[in-house]
Amino acid sequence: QEQLAESGGGSVQAGGSLRLSCRTSGRALSRSVMGWFRQAPGKEREFVASIGAWSDYIQYSDSVKGRFTISRDYAENMIFLQMNALKPEDTGVYYCNREEATREDYWGQGTQVTVFP
Repeated sequence: QEQLAESGGGSVQAGGSLRLSCRTSGRALSRSVMGWFRQAPGKEREFVASIGAWSDYIQYSDSVKGRFTISRDYAENMIFLQMNALKPEDTGVYYCNREEATREDYWGQGTQVTVFP
């Protein structure tokens, strides 16, 4: 059974950093293109970053490019998101999942990130 467990969120001032972690279980996930997504209050969930199954490609949304770094550890089935130079508009609940995951798919509980001005 596939599971996703996000952690590492918190409250920081603008300009600060956080490192999010996502533990995955299930053979299919370990071979999938994985992504980070976020949902701000009152808004739809949006794409943040993704990483290929073998880190062969990496993509970022324009809003985080140059500030966030996605990575993965295959041996530990972990996905990471290093977030630097955080802005108040980065506030939201962060989730990891397959890049192509839809609203109807299974999602973990996410981890809350709050950035104060």
